[in-house]
Order: sequence, then C-alpha cells, then structure tokens
Amino acid sequence: MQNLIRRHTLRASLSEFILPPIDDGLVLGRLSPIGHVAIGKALSLLTTTAFEHVLVEDEIIGDILVRSAIMRKISPEQLVQFVLTHVKPIMGPEEIIHLDLVVEVSVEERQR
Repeated sequence: MQNLIRRHTLRASLSEFILPPIDDGLVLGRLSPIGHVAIGKALSLLTTTAFEHVLVEDEIIGDILVRSAIMRKISPEQLVQFVLTHVKPIMGPEEIIHLDLVVEVSVEERQR
C-alpha cells in the first residue's frame, strides 16, 4: 500500500467591489450572453447613475450602454462611430466590453 501525500495551494487576488460595476459604459456584442434590458435593470438596482441605451446596427456590436453624463457631451452618432472604428476590430459578437471614456469639450466664445 502506498502512502499518499496531498498538498493543496489556494491563491486569491482580492479587490473591492465598486458600484456601479461599470465605469462609463458597456459595448454588448450581438450574441452576448445578457442583453441591454437585463443589464439596464441590474444597473438601476445597483446605482443611481443614469445610463442610456444606444442601438447599433452591426454584425458584431448590438448595443451600447453609456452614462447619460457622457451623452450630454457627444452625440449618439459620434459614440457609435468611435466604437465601430476602435472597439469593433478587437471584439467578438459574444463579448461584452467595458468602456472607460474621457470626453473633453472645448468652448470658445468670441465677442465683437
């Protein structure tokens, strides 16, 4: 009979769960496992931050959920164009991608 020695190692990396669990937005692939309605409902329970839904007509990307504060600074068309140009090439239709956006607005007023 053999003497068996068993050893177990458990490692964990811990970090604080932050609400909301989304920074600025999410890009949902057309085949993502959860849709924008379900994520929107979950966000409404987890945070008071308002998010807007932007529908995308694309073979890879189906929807974008983005903070309303962001949408006051850029148009839905600008956001969709940015996502299609920069996010779409690196994602698959089953993925959900976090967005961390920085939007800068410059205002210049000239008086005559």
